[in-house]
Amino acid sequence: MNFPFAERSALRRGSSRARLPRVPKGAAGSSRARAASTRGFTMLELMVVIAIILVLMGIAAGRYEKSVVRAREAVLKQDLQTMRNAIQQYTLDKAAGPQSLDDLVSAGYLREVPTDPITRARDWHTDFDNVLLSTDQTSPGITDVHSTADSVSPFEQTPYSSW
Repeated sequence: MNFPFAERSALRRGSSRARLPRVPKGAAGSSRARAASTRGFTMLELMVVIAIILVLMGIAAGRYEKSVVRAREAVLKQDLQTMRNAIQQYTLDKAAGPQSLDDLVSAGYLREVPTDPITRARDWHTDFDNVLLSTDQTSPGITDVHSTADSVSPFEQTPYSSW
């Protein structure tokens, strides 16, 4: 049998009841001391932790917003480049400039007219010029495309409509 030391010595002496040493009140083993040590955090500690969390969330939200704007600008640049290439290919292949962006879709140069990521609409500003891209071109048409957004890029400090 495995008994604590005090119980074993009491059993050897012939005592029927093992005596354990008493723990005085207020010592670490008492229920009052245990309750005091497991009460929890103070209000000041909780307020400090919450303040730190709020500061970190504010920093993260600002960085998130910047990354969203950068992503929209990257999509805008890519869409403009794709549409400009499609306009050039259409003009060179058909010997006439497209009269609308829908002409590029119907001829298979674009799957669909992309949505402007800044305005979130398909309202592109197209430039019509009488400039001919090749000597074989018979009629002018769309030569360039721009965003209709009036806002200015916070990173490049230029209006989106000038891209």
